[in-house]
Amino acid sequence: MEILTFEQALDNSSHQPRRHLLLGNGFSIACRPDIFVYGRLLEKANFDSVPERLRKAFDILETVDFEEVIRALKYLAKLIELYLDDSSELKEIIEKESEILKDILVKTIASSHPDRPNDISRDEYQHCKQFLQHFERIFTLNYDLLLYWTLMQEDIIPNLRCDDGFRKPEDEYAEYVTWEPENTYSQNIYYLHGALHIFDAGSEIQKYTWINTGIPLMEQIRDALEKNYFPLFVAEGTSEEKLTRIKHSDYLSKAYRSFIPIRGALFIYGHSLSDNDNHILRLIEIGKISQLYVSIYGDPKDENNIKLIQKANALTTARHPRSPLEVFFYDAESAQVWR
Repeated sequence: MEILTFEQALDNSSHQPRRHLLLGNGFSIACRPDIFVYGRLLEKANFDSVPERLRKAFDILETVDFEEVIRALKYLAKLIELYLDDSSELKEIIEKESEILKDILVKTIASSHPDRPNDISRDEYQHCKQFLQHFERIFTLNYDLLLYWTLMQEDIIPNLRCDDGFRKPEDEYAEYVTWEPENTYSQNIYYLHGALHIFDAGSEIQKYTWINTGIPLMEQIRDALEKNYFPLFVAEGTSEEKLTRIKHSDYLSKAYRSFIPIRGALFIYGHSLSDNDNHILRLIEIGKISQLYVSIYGDPKDENNIKLIQKANALTTARHPRSPLEVFFYDAESAQVWR
């Protein structure tokens, strides 16, 4: 199997009407591996005020992946009634603790996150913008601010068209901007699973910004978390639960639907095509893109990469013969996303 370089992948897709990008956690890990890999997040997570069994669950399941433990708790809550006649109380405890684990994940990402945009170097931003310039629509599954910070670097070339759909609200003194469906006609940046700086305020979706307050964005986010205001986050354990969460949010469901009609080539960078994101992969199976380019990090014969390759190739099987999908693989490091 041939592994293309990123430049070869661009050349191979040059006849497509447009290219789009889907970012996974590998995008953030490539920038700051000491922060965003799950093992590091688990090391920094604070379990002091929660039941000790929540931390032990990671050891029992032999994982450092928060979503895997959350998913296991969700399954346990469903199965427990098969083994206990009176399981309602225990089921409620398990479901509550899966929610606690999601909150710990959010707080850990926020506490570990770089404090200021200038913690990322100008050279790193320039490399990233050179990578992003090839794509018309950018979809991300990440919660952090790295993509947002990069797009805000207007003084660094190349200039990028970026519109996340947020606008100044009617209240001109508001410390945030808001998202309304009627203002999304030119939107091309989508946070498919939410993000640290996006909050559901009930009557409106708010995005925290520095420019409206002069307060660093991460300070605003950490202050909100201290007050138990949590950002719009999709950290459910299974794909089905994530899709349910998405459908209950106007913002998230609009982002999800915007993935359906894209045409041309889709590049995936830094995502393992794991089952807990099957709701996104399903849209590729039934969608309209003609070519799919999936990044491979490290040895293609690695066990995890073999699974990724098999999963990517399987996406072609649901396609109608009149709308075939070509799948290609490219070397993630050759994209030089941050350096």
